[in-house]
Amino acid sequence: MLKNYLKIAWRNLLKDRTYTIINTVGLALGLAASMLIALYIIDELSYDRYHEKADRIYRLEADFMVNGNTFHERTVPAQFGSVLVKEYPAIENYARVQGPRKALVRKPGTLDTFTEENEVFADAALFDIFTFKVLAGNPRISLQKPNTVVLSKSMALKYFHSTEVVGKVLHLDNTVDYEVVGVIDDMPPQSHIRFNFIQAMAGNPESHDANWMSDNFVTYLLTKPSLSQKKLDTYLRQATLKYMDGPLKTMTGSSIAELEAKQEHFRYNSMPIRDIHLNSTLLDEAEPSGNRQTVNLFIVIATLIILIACANFTNLATARASRRAKEVGVRKVIGSSRLNLMLQFLTESILTTLIATIIATILVSLLLPTLNQISGKNIIFLSLENWWLPTTMLCFSLLIGLLSGIYPAFFLSAFEPVKTLKGKIAQGLKNSGLRNALVVFQFAAAIILLISTAVILAQLHYIQNKRLGYEKDQVLIIKNARSLYKQLPLFKEQVKNLPGVQSASITSSLPTDLNRNTHIFSKDAAKSSGGVRGIAQFDIDHDYLPTLGMEIVKGRNFLSNDVADSAALLINESAARLLAFGNPIRKSLYEGGGKYEIIGVVKDFNTGSLHNTIPPLVFKLTDIASYLAIRVKTSHLTPLLNQIEKQYHDIDGMAGQPFSYSFLNDNFNQLYQAEQRAGKLFMAAAIFAIFIACLGLFGLISYSCQQRTKEIGIRKVLGASITSVVQMISVDFIRLVAISILVASPIAWWSMSHWLEDFAYRISIQWWMFALAGTMALFIALLTVGFQAIKAALANPIESLRNE
Repeated sequence: MLKNYLKIAWRNLLKDRTYTIINTVGLALGLAASMLIALYIIDELSYDRYHEKADRIYRLEADFMVNGNTFHERTVPAQFGSVLVKEYPAIENYARVQGPRKALVRKPGTLDTFTEENEVFADAALFDIFTFKVLAGNPRISLQKPNTVVLSKSMALKYFHSTEVVGKVLHLDNTVDYEVVGVIDDMPPQSHIRFNFIQAMAGNPESHDANWMSDNFVTYLLTKPSLSQKKLDTYLRQATLKYMDGPLKTMTGSSIAELEAKQEHFRYNSMPIRDIHLNSTLLDEAEPSGNRQTVNLFIVIATLIILIACANFTNLATARASRRAKEVGVRKVIGSSRLNLMLQFLTESILTTLIATIIATILVSLLLPTLNQISGKNIIFLSLENWWLPTTMLCFSLLIGLLSGIYPAFFLSAFEPVKTLKGKIAQGLKNSGLRNALVVFQFAAAIILLISTAVILAQLHYIQNKRLGYEKDQVLIIKNARSLYKQLPLFKEQVKNLPGVQSASITSSLPTDLNRNTHIFSKDAAKSSGGVRGIAQFDIDHDYLPTLGMEIVKGRNFLSNDVADSAALLINESAARLLAFGNPIRKSLYEGGGKYEIIGVVKDFNTGSLHNTIPPLVFKLTDIASYLAIRVKTSHLTPLLNQIEKQYHDIDGMAGQPFSYSFLNDNFNQLYQAEQRAGKLFMAAAIFAIFIACLGLFGLISYSCQQRTKEIGIRKVLGASITSVVQMISVDFIRLVAISILVASPIAWWSMSHWLEDFAYRISIQWWMFALAGTMALFIALLTVGFQAIKAALANPIESLRNE
């Protein structure tokens, strides 16, 4: 019986090739697009789930709002973890991490030094909490000794050409020889942390810091299975009140209770490790975070695309019903049951889906490298490790074929033999409300994607062209300037004298940095209640503002070679508002035991990402820092870079040291990689959706024209013009697309309004975005419908009237 069903199904598919091609290609494209998006979503949802104890691992986070200042960061005091484990038995263990940072690594046996990413200090307990594949050594025990280090596999191979390196020595940071005590496998891409060099925390003096107001360590907790996150947060509050209330009062003039009375807070929260990648909103994450909202949007998009493809299938099957009505009538007359007919039609549906799935799998394999390039991922579709993925997608595809074919099977098998043999089955588009609804749904979904893409691209254009308060173009950043130490000012002056260099500045802070050092300042020496503020500090020299094109709106800049300015400060406009001095010039701020005079106010400029508002900033004078920012004006960048690098290496002690640089505008663009990738993926999804919808529309208009062949012939014989025939055929379809625009517009406005809320500085959604998307959809629909309508109108009426 099954063989017979398959044979008849195959013959029917071959008999109507146009229907088969349109249906199969539409379904294959829908499946391929949905599979690609599903691969992206699965990758995003799989972060940090490879740890065996992932459901019991939490990271501590600081969340403060003190005297008008808000802070949200992933670092906590050094002794917080040990206190929690000691006082609360439900917390099994803790591990601290400081970093990551860049490491200077000397290749053994040479003077060549390289800059490597992801060097950290960590407790040995890290290996009890997390699941790392240890390739050599026993880091759980050996990493407890000072000046020991665990390497990742890639670093061991790079510097020793082997993973059997336990006991060997590596020179780090131009200071200390470290004994290698272990090698771990490289971490999976789906990890919010990435370690290449794990140095023993025992060798870090800050790990013994007893200051409860100093947050310098990322701390992970391992809890017992019975401990809930809500209870853990209760423990955190109890410990915070016990150990930090007094120091907080001393530092800020306010206790925790007094802050809460002012609707402010000082607290530490827990974040499940599996939620960090998608749910964290912290600025200082070690790895770029994902976005839960974006993932949810892509889930909706994948669902919409597959539903569009299914709607195509159902539409074309029911539109084709009249051509198979007599077949159903004859089958029923000779004894075929409705169940047999349903099985026959479902077999055709599943066979079509199988063919579409094979094509979709090929398309996914071909398009996956493009998806990886756009998304910055390394997703693998067909491999032994994720065999379940294609298997699951195959089962899902068959389910789609089954569900897509159920309605047509019920619809076709329900025809009454007498009516079908007499030709009384209703024909034409107007007789199917379901088909009309499906067309509206298809185009509404496609238009929502078009509008969303327009909004995302407009926001990205706004970001790229917004006046930031500084000039990001033509600014070269020497990244490892701190290696020069006291010779940095000399190097700066040498660089300034090069042709093509306009100015240069020594600084530890750039506008594109996400991490900021926060310092506590008081408006008076007594640290009166309400007068203490935590303000982010930029360490700069007197050339910083002109080099980056920033503006002084009140007072003056730091002066060159003015010793008195070492006790002076600049503040930005946001800090001036926060401090509420009125006129802040010549007012004093106190930090630690020092007194500083405000000499100028810098016009506000955007720091970090436009997702966040401009923070209050304080600027202090320095001549030793992390970066050298150089404003260049030349079309011959390569020779200039070569000259700067030569001068860098000519300085005593810098031979063999790495020369690392970037451009400020590239740093800025990296802040919005996630949005740029989302925009490209949205655009690709919109193209897929509109093409699949038009493919279905093409099939529907083809069948509509076939069903109205005689009507068209009679109208032409009676004198109807080609224009009137085209209009008659097209008007119903165009009306459905117009309804789709009305349905899609409010949905797209609502979803994109929520997406834009993630940006502190954003565009307003404009009417032209809806008009553009609607016009594109109408134009594409007109092309699709018009082609078939003109073809039908130009047909010889004699041929159509001779039919049958």
